[in-house]
Amino acid sequence: MALSEENKSRIIEMAWEDRTPFEAIESQFGFNESGVIRLMRSCLTPRSFKLWRSRVYGRSTKHLKLRNPEVSRAYCPTQYKHK
Repeated sequence: MALSEENKSRIIEMAWEDRTPFEAIESQFGFNESGVIRLMRSCLTPRSFKLWRSRVYGRSTKHLKLRNPEVSRAYCPTQYKHK
């Protein structure tokens, strides 16, 4: 699947976000968790990929089934505050 640079950038951004589940990426872009991992491996430096994997491995907010039901949004309420 050919992705535009804009879409690649958005997927990478969503993958780094703690509260954005892999299911949200899959519903928007058609990339399941293993597809996101492959994309991240190909687009990040080896060190950045390793940091990302250690960050998301086992993180319950990255998987809807493991997520606490009280977390109903994909971002922190202070993330997009208008100044």
